[in-house]
Parts: sequence; structure tokens; C-alpha cells
Amino acid sequence: MSVLDNWEQWKGFLGDRMQQAQQEGMSQQVISDVAYQVGEYLAQQVDPKNEQERVLADLWNVASEEEQHAIANMMVKLVQNNQGM
Repeated sequence: MSVLDNWEQWKGFLGDRMQQAQQEGMSQQVISDVAYQVGEYLAQQVDPKNEQERVLADLWNVASEEEQHAIANMMVKLVQNNQGM
């Protein structure tokens, strides 16, 4: 089973990676930029595996680049809040 198959696993996976990035000294801006790049990759290359990912993909596809950055930043905040960061 892929981490993309389950929304909670996906958020946990992202949170773990974000925690690693912060421990290695990545700034919040770099983390946000990486989140945008991941979002762009997923939107272009990966079929959503659950309802939450489908909603994100649909929003991403109709958003401007600025709005896509906002979506990526909100995902970072969501993961940080779930991880208690």
C-alpha cells in the first residue's frame, strides 16, 4: 500500500519529511517551495488515490500559480498542526 492510498498516512508521511527538513535547517520558505513543487508533480503525474487528494487535485488544476502556492502553504500548515510542530 502506498502512502498516497490513505489520507492520514499521507499527512503523517509529509509531517515526517517536514520534521526532517526542519531538523536539517531548511527554512520555512524552502519548505513551502518544496511543497509547491511536490504539489505540481502530484497534479501532473499521480492519479489521486482518495477523496481528499481528488479535491486537492481539482483545486490545484483550476488555481493560478499564486493560488497553488497558497494551497501548498496551507498543506504545510495542516501537516504542522497535525504534528504539533
